[in-house]
Amino acid sequence: MNINPYRVIPTLPETLSPLLNLSYNIWYAWNSSGLRLFQHMDRDLWEKVGHNPVEMLSSLSQGRILELMEDAGFLSQMGRVWESFTDYISEKGAYSFLLSRPLDFRVAYFSMEFGLTESLPIYSGGLGILAGDHLKSASDLSLPLTGVGLMYKNGYFSQYLSNDGWQQEEFPDNDFYHMPLTLVRDEHSRPIMIAVDLMGRQCKAQIWKCQVGRVSLYLLDSNIEENAPAERRVTSSLYAGNMEDRLRQEILLGIGGVRALQAIGEDPVVYHMNEGHSFLVALERIRMLMENHGLDMDTARTVVNASLVFTTHTPVPAGNDVFDPGLMERYLGKEVKGIGIEWQAFFEMGRISPEDSNEPFGATVFALKNSAFRNGVSRLHGEVSRQMWKGVWPEAGLDDVPISRVTNGIHIPSWISSDLAGLFDRYIGPKWKEDPDNQKVWERIDVIPDNEIWFAHQRRRERLVSFARQRLVEQVRARGGKQRDIDRAGEVLHSEALTIGFAKRFASYKRGGLIFSDIERLRAILLDDKRPVQLIISGKAHPRDNDGKAIIQKMIHITRDDPFRDRVVFLEDYNINIARYLVQGVDVWLNTPRRPLEACGTSGMKSTANGALNLSVLDGWWVEGYNPELGWAIGSGETYANQDYQDEVEGRAIYDLLEREIIPLFYERGLDGLPRGWISMMKKSMRSLCPVFNSNRMVQEYTDRCYMEAAMVHRSLVENNFHAAGEFVEWAKRIRKAWPGVKILDMLHKQGDEVKVHADMVVNATVMLGDLEPSDITCSIYYGHLDEAGCIQDAKEIEMQHVSRKDRQAYLFEGNIDCEDTGRFGYTVRVLPRHEYCRHPVDLGLVCWA
Repeated sequence: MNINPYRVIPTLPETLSPLLNLSYNIWYAWNSSGLRLFQHMDRDLWEKVGHNPVEMLSSLSQGRILELMEDAGFLSQMGRVWESFTDYISEKGAYSFLLSRPLDFRVAYFSMEFGLTESLPIYSGGLGILAGDHLKSASDLSLPLTGVGLMYKNGYFSQYLSNDGWQQEEFPDNDFYHMPLTLVRDEHSRPIMIAVDLMGRQCKAQIWKCQVGRVSLYLLDSNIEENAPAERRVTSSLYAGNMEDRLRQEILLGIGGVRALQAIGEDPVVYHMNEGHSFLVALERIRMLMENHGLDMDTARTVVNASLVFTTHTPVPAGNDVFDPGLMERYLGKEVKGIGIEWQAFFEMGRISPEDSNEPFGATVFALKNSAFRNGVSRLHGEVSRQMWKGVWPEAGLDDVPISRVTNGIHIPSWISSDLAGLFDRYIGPKWKEDPDNQKVWERIDVIPDNEIWFAHQRRRERLVSFARQRLVEQVRARGGKQRDIDRAGEVLHSEALTIGFAKRFASYKRGGLIFSDIERLRAILLDDKRPVQLIISGKAHPRDNDGKAIIQKMIHITRDDPFRDRVVFLEDYNINIARYLVQGVDVWLNTPRRPLEACGTSGMKSTANGALNLSVLDGWWVEGYNPELGWAIGSGETYANQDYQDEVEGRAIYDLLEREIIPLFYERGLDGLPRGWISMMKKSMRSLCPVFNSNRMVQEYTDRCYMEAAMVHRSLVENNFHAAGEFVEWAKRIRKAWPGVKILDMLHKQGDEVKVHADMVVNATVMLGDLEPSDITCSIYYGHLDEAGCIQDAKEIEMQHVSRKDRQAYLFEGNIDCEDTGRFGYTVRVLPRHEYCRHPVDLGLVCWA
């Protein structure tokens, strides 16, 4: 039987046509006026379609459409929203660099998942939410950025719990034609397609476009008739299947994503890989340069390296993909050899120790070795990443491992409650949305009257309680609960009680059950009649993580006991909508990872923007954000060899903080009934943390520290038919050949073993350079405090100046150490290669120590 497919699309009368345009741009999701517009059309239908404006417009009855056409108030509201939207889209770019030469720094941002709105379920957790916020801020800043990802037929799983509390998974189909997506077509209205090779079989993919304000996101979809069943399943589910399935997805994302950009006519200069899943972006770009411009492998790799940005997100080894050599060769051997790259040379780029034939191929390692810009996502995570990946640069000291950090942030307009947003508009002005990283803007938060900010917060807590009751009723009913249980579910929680929120992926290291470590003590805290406390919890475990599922099950068993069932609620199927209610309504946000395994943890930032206070282990972003006046720290940043002991100590610390500080402060009321001390802390927290931990600041940091520099170096390398790139490759070959002749013959200082504080100590070094010149190297003093073992700690580096030539190959260098502190110090001298296009000299693996 032959079936001719066709698509029925929503249409509206001309009067309501702006609604159609608004529904196909995610802008509505971070603008309260846009959200209210769709809600006012039909609030019940809005909830039924999962806040999906495209499906809503498809489902509106003709009668309701006629009513809206005659509703003057609604038409006026729509006109205001449409004007606001068109003004936003037409605004000129925020970036003006006043460069003498115009610079194209268009950025392609690759991610396996994007969390933009609950109606586009192609995200699993923090990585995707961060990627979505990155795109939104890029739009707000008019940054020339394009997103690239995959469009999953089933997305991430939906969660429900069995009667015994065990997590079950469902994989509902996504209907792309009822989502804010458009299929990318050519001039003949045919879908534009790309193809990648998957072990000798062609996997084709069509391209969906999602408009995120001013930014476009392109999503590859292999579930098309042109593919065999195995290839259609490549984009079936996010993070589904085994490592072979994962590799197939990553080939499509990395190689296919670059080809998709070319197919639609986009030619970015800078490529940003958000986590290692898109590591093959580097390989495809090398291939294109070699084929299109006749470059050799080394020159092409030099150009690609200079314009690649790589962000690593996880300090947990299991979060970094590694692949079996045989699997890699089956899928990529033909591709690599066809480019003209030796397979062994390619595979060594994915190994920490290239000579170790037993080491598998690491996606993160490959991305690290082929990017000039590498960063973790918080200050502590940067330190952990340098420790974790120091083996990639065996000749470098830990402080010299070239992984920096750009601390994550949140897109505040996407997460803040409409109640607070209204207060901010009235007392602070629109700058809190337009310029959220401006400290002076947030200083005006003190102008907001205490009673107004508290009543706004109370309204959000009441709405959270109402929402939690409704969800719990649905959960009990879905499990076949009796009517008395359903009725009881509708009465849980108390709108006036101190409310603690916890929502995470239930991996073991996040310790979701830590607050339940002493049931009797927790019972006393929760059931205090005069100062009640309640917990609202949500989150998913990975489908194959039985330890995580067991944590949830244990928690569910506890919540079903009579003393707890009114005070502890678990909300199933955690998503953006649940997250929004939680961060907007809780009083305290609880975060209990095992330090230092939380890379950043942006949920606490979202709650901060809504006036909640953080109670967290000093891990991730909270190491940078914590101040005793802004929230509470669980412990003092210790790490423990005995994890059971750590859990006991930190569980006790949670109870201590609740009993001695948090609960008393919350319930201490003035004569007017306001918790003045608590409100003061809320204001201080928002005033101090919001201007720092937001995604506008984050994206601007990426632009100033990575994107712009990458674009400038790329331009220099490709000019004059890649002349500079070729010269750099020849320079590197010359340096490698001559490096064995580099030796530090001596180093000395004239002041003796004791130097007076505030004096300058002059250090001289004689360096043998062989066939090299002083301009080829950097000679530095490497100094710092000495520990008990005589090792330099917290090293600093001072570049030495070339003073004179002692003979044909020996040169004298000199530098000064400012002796500003007293104590026991030590120094040494080292030599590294130097070239304007070598951003990190340690990447060459050449270093000479005294």
